[in-house]
Amino acid sequence: MNTDKIYAEAIVNEYSKKSAAKVTQLKKLDRAAKMPAEIFAYTFGIVCALVAGTGMSLCMKVIGDGGTGSMIAGIIIGIVGFVGAGVNYAIYKRILQKGKDKYAADIIKLASEIADE
Repeated sequence: MNTDKIYAEAIVNEYSKKSAAKVTQLKKLDRAAKMPAEIFAYTFGIVCALVAGTGMSLCMKVIGDGGTGSMIAGIIIGIVGFVGAGVNYAIYKRILQKGKDKYAADIIKLASEIADE
């Protein structure tokens, strides 16, 4: 093997103008389809976990005045947080499907072009 040739090709590839390859475009389209659903799912999940944690803290009298009212409020707040966390996956799947539907034609077209090459 000619290591000088390999080195020269690596240098040429490093300095030559690069056009966006079809595979790179396909990856970008895939990310564009999936990213909004992932951002929503993580953000909504974190918020729901914080809400549930606040409710549990109220129930355990860590925060609040320790009375019956704060315990009832803690139960309600905790249930809201748990329900939100429970529906998070269903909402994620719905947003993901909308993103896939939006970019499906472009992704299929580009993937078929790549496969035909």
